[in-house]
This record gives sequence, C-alpha cells and structure tokens, in this order.
Amino acid sequence: MKRTLPGFRLAIGYTLAYLAVLVVIPLSMLPLKSAGIGWWSFWAQALSPRVMAAYRLSFATSLIGALINVVFGTIVAWTLVRYRLPFISVIDALVDLPFALPTSVAGITLATVYAENGWIGKWLSLLGIKAVFNRLAIVIALTFVGLPFVVRTVQAVLEDLETELEEAAATLGASRIQVFARVLAPALLPAILTGFALAFARALGEYGSVVFVSGNLPMKTEVVPLLIMAKLEQFDYAGATAIATVMLMISFVLILGINLVQRWAAQRMA
Repeated sequence: MKRTLPGFRLAIGYTLAYLAVLVVIPLSMLPLKSAGIGWWSFWAQALSPRVMAAYRLSFATSLIGALINVVFGTIVAWTLVRYRLPFISVIDALVDLPFALPTSVAGITLATVYAENGWIGKWLSLLGIKAVFNRLAIVIALTFVGLPFVVRTVQAVLEDLETELEEAAATLGASRIQVFARVLAPALLPAILTGFALAFARALGEYGSVVFVSGNLPMKTEVVPLLIMAKLEQFDYAGATAIATVMLMISFVLILGINLVQRWAAQRMA
C-alpha cells in the first residue's frame, strides 16, 4: 500500500527520537531514581503525613477549580460563539491571558487584587471573607490558570454545531431546557469532560501563582509542587523524587483518560 505522505519511515523515526529525547528519557529518570531508594523508603517518603496533607489539598482545590471552570468556562465559550458584541474580541483575548502571563506575575497580581486592601479584597473583607493566604486563595489561582482549557475546548465544538438543529427542535415544540438537554448537552459533553480533565491536570502542577497567594503553611496551605521544591531546597532528593514519581503516575493516568475521552467523542461524531 502506497503511503499518502512521502518519507513515512523517516517521519516516524524522527518523531519517536524527538519524543524520546525530550519526554521519555527525562521522565524515566524519576522512576529509576526512585527505585534506588528502596520500596519501603519510597512509600515512607511518598505517604508521610505532611505529603498526604499536600495531596489532599492539591486534589481538592484542583477539583474545585476545574468544576468552577466547567460551569463558567462553558458560559464564556457560549458567549464568544453565539453573541456578536463590540467588545467580544477583548473577552476573547482575555481568555488566553493565563497562557501568556508568567505564573509568578499572575500570583503577584492575584495577591495584590485579593488582599484586604486590594480592589476586590476590600469588598470581600466587608463580608468577612479573606481571599489570600488560605485555601480559597489557592482555588482562585487554580481557577485562573485553568480557565482557557475549558473555554477553548468547548468553544471549538460550539463553533462546529449547526444552529439548525436547535431551531428544528424548537419548531417541534421543545423548550429551551429540552433543546439544551437533548441537542446541545450530548454534543458538548465530551468537550466539557476534556476541558475539565485538562484544567484539573494543569491545576495539579501549578506552582508559580500558588506560592504567592497560599501562605505556604505545612499541613495547611502547602500544595504538592511547593512541597517538592521545599524538599529540593533541603537537599532531600529522595523525598522529592518519590513525591514527583507519584504525581507523574497520576498525570499520566489523567492524560490517558483525556485521550480516551477524545477517542470516544470522535467515534460518537463519526
């Protein structure tokens, strides 16, 4: 069988070599390094009380941030696709800002805005809400960095949906809720799940913005990436490697899940 693209073997070989040098070989050093510290020592390092507290905080705040982005990110994507307003291009550009903005700059900005004397923080303080140096601050930071993943994923699907289907359903007597539940939701669900998984995975690895707003208190507001950095600064390479290996396995499972969702979505749309 003749290949569509010339140089197929060369392209595959280059791709595999490129991924091996940049991804596979560097990441494989973590499991290999962890194997050198022994099985029992590995789990003792990876499951200590301080590390378990960091796991719980990272997963809980990442989950909350991703769920918030699913709701409001879908609304933003709907607005960008279905409405033509003079300032819609500004909103479209702002969505990508977390991609371009250095995370440390984002952390400083959030800490300034949500501080008790900040533009937003001073109003929250009147309600007795403190939005910096606590778990709420971490949720805000992770929601900020994860928003573009949901918006762009859902936006691409919305742009391909034909409005004629919604109009036909409305003509047949379907209410707006029925149109959304039976026409829009089935088509958007794979994209929403993919956006959620991407936002969740991105939040798990976030460090730069969280370090400025969390307070970094062990057992209270210390996330996993920050704990890994603390271990490295203390020259505890075994502990840092063990924690990083666990997070690597979790990240791989998340990415694998994203790929399975995308494959499932492609089969449904075929």
